[in-house]
Amino acid sequence: MAKQSFGFGLAVSWFRGKVVDPLIQILRRGTEPKQLAFSAALGFTFGVFPICGVPMFFCGMAIAVLKSLCHAPTVMLTNFVVTPIELSLVVPFLRFGELITGGPHFPLTSDALKKVFTGQASWEVLHSIGHALLGWLVAAPFMLGALYLLALPCFIILVRKFSSLPSSPKKPLINSPRAEVRLKVRDV
Repeated sequence: MAKQSFGFGLAVSWFRGKVVDPLIQILRRGTEPKQLAFSAALGFTFGVFPICGVPMFFCGMAIAVLKSLCHAPTVMLTNFVVTPIELSLVVPFLRFGELITGGPHFPLTSDALKKVFTGQASWEVLHSIGHALLGWLVAAPFMLGALYLLALPCFIILVRKFSSLPSSPKKPLINSPRAEVRLKVRDV
């Protein structure tokens, strides 16, 4: 029983350090709730792109293109948090893409997955990847809009709650122009 509680405590500690603490830091910096909601929705929408490794690239491109319209740490944090969801949505995007095109139902077998990983993918596998991409592409604007509408009230409440908390006092830097240095001089 001790091992289970240790593992759970370790997971909670990891989640707090990697997700909760960065989110609180973001909220304390006074960013607008609309910008945070848009950034979180953008990070989620790109984060569930059905090809592994690509979401981080898309998020980086969105940050570079949108500049001050989005909040980069929120986009990347949301992208990081939704990574496990990305894999679980590949099949729904695939089936949605098949529905849109009226294409054949691709059987998901271990043999098909093996062919993808070994580079021996047939045209059927490539078509199924295309269907998953099409499913995501059609669903993405709706996900972005719905997530923005859901996240906005949450961020309004969170910003109000956490921006009112005093942040920790910062130590002056020695090289800072406002830092004061006092030296004691002894008579010799």
